[in-house]
Amino acid sequence: MKSNYIIKPFMVIALIGSLLVGCKEDFLDIVPTDRVSDASILSDSTLFEAYVINRYLGARLTNKEGDAYQPGFGRGFEYAFWSSLTDESIYNNDDNTWFIQQGQLSPENTGIAGTFWGRSYRSIRECNYALTNIGELDMSQSGKDRLIAELKFIRAFRYHDLIRNYGDVVMMGDRVPELGEDFTDPSFYEKTDKQAVIEYVANELDAAAAGLPLANDGTWKEGRATRGAALALKARLLLYAASPLYTNGSNDIQKWQTAANAAKAVMDLQQYNLYQGGYSQLFLTSNSNEEIIFARYYNINARHTALEIANGPNGYDGWGGNVPLQNLVDDYEMMDGTSFSWDNEEQASAPYENRDPRFYETILYNGAPYRDREVETFLPGGRDSQDGPSNWNTTKSGYYLRKFINEELPIRNPWEVAGTQNWIYFRYAEVLLNYAEAQNEAVGPDATVYDAINTVRSRTGVEMPALPTGLSQDEMRERIRHERRIELAFEEHRFYDVRRWLIADETENEPAYGITVTKAGDGSLTYERKIALEGKSFLDRHYWLPIPRAEILASDNQLDQNPGYN
Repeated sequence: MKSNYIIKPFMVIALIGSLLVGCKEDFLDIVPTDRVSDASILSDSTLFEAYVINRYLGARLTNKEGDAYQPGFGRGFEYAFWSSLTDESIYNNDDNTWFIQQGQLSPENTGIAGTFWGRSYRSIRECNYALTNIGELDMSQSGKDRLIAELKFIRAFRYHDLIRNYGDVVMMGDRVPELGEDFTDPSFYEKTDKQAVIEYVANELDAAAAGLPLANDGTWKEGRATRGAALALKARLLLYAASPLYTNGSNDIQKWQTAANAAKAVMDLQQYNLYQGGYSQLFLTSNSNEEIIFARYYNINARHTALEIANGPNGYDGWGGNVPLQNLVDDYEMMDGTSFSWDNEEQASAPYENRDPRFYETILYNGAPYRDREVETFLPGGRDSQDGPSNWNTTKSGYYLRKFINEELPIRNPWEVAGTQNWIYFRYAEVLLNYAEAQNEAVGPDATVYDAINTVRSRTGVEMPALPTGLSQDEMRERIRHERRIELAFEEHRFYDVRRWLIADETENEPAYGITVTKAGDGSLTYERKIALEGKSFLDRHYWLPIPRAEILASDNQLDQNPGYN
């Protein structure tokens, strides 16, 4: 633990030119300086603001967290998505993900799940440092108040990452531990119940929302927190707080109503709407995109790993990347709103026809029109199968990822050209789904629940049928969970959703399925389900991540490990 959050903060910062989160090319264009001291930061309001903006970045703590050493505010973008620890996808070339899906996660072996603790506490300490010293700054009180609100938001986001991954965590308050302190004090390692931490964070977000601007404008650049971002984070956290994992399986109606009210507060801002330019374009469009509440915006000086090559089919010389599982594919509805079934002979003979339009914008399947041809995962001879070029990158599931990919940008030689996507942390569709879930649990499927869900289903380019009237609360619960699975696929929600609903022991113990497509001499196709990754396993202890062993040892074993990992 000492090694991560009980350290001197960044006493150096890169100036605005390297503040690569939440920025566009016209922002943060100044050439970075070398190193800047504490005294300089506290005596120069421009440097201090740069320090605050830099807190949107996370230090690169492991390999493959960002080619430009800028992994962003959360994970996002790089190599294995968080979806590849769920029943959405697997990462085709492993990269420390398979053993997690196979139930081998341990304090000594955390793979891509090992950096939340260190990164979050490091950032909390850095925010505390700024909050403690901002009084010394020669800046207008209004300017200080905005930066204080921004720091409270950033700190709250880090606590949110700690809570949803570890449950009970250490509360740091406003402490700024220094090197040389006596770290035998048990208060440095004493955990606080997750509900109490959420209450603290929710109050901090109320304070942040009061001090943040309603929208980004000429002085408050895109990617910096706004009032909507603070309220959206609060709504997400309160939804978690009401969920079965967080209440030990009890059903607290008041918590659900509080969560619904928090989501409604975002809706009542009247700042956001669903993007109507097509589901796929939602993730590629920033200008006039009223759905984005908070995102890391593309910056030419900080391209992330080009998703085009990282997730492209092998027949295009792509790397495969995060390949969707049959488990997800089967959950896309038919266009008439009914469920897909392999037992339906007509559907089974043409499994990719007449599906929810979001399927076609998310998944590349055999026969999908893509770039200059159709995707060919069939055997024998398919160009995107093991018989094609670059066959070491052939999908293990029979599918490739389409969501987030800009088909106008190249797969081959994408360097300094592709990888221009924004990464959205909060968008309005999530808020509507958060509201629908919480309101349904609080009062049942009233008209506002139907309206929230049907608004998501009826956006331009999706236009799925409205939900049937007369659903019971239990039936609506299942519909809402299904809608989250489809609408928010690959956006790092599924991992947390199945855990907070206490259904991960079901979903994550299902085999990781793929498909084998065989093409006969007459051109006809047959489909056979296969196992894409052997040994899928989930145990009760996996509802929370283990605290890395190094952190336990650094605390002289005063920090309690999460249950089941000792």
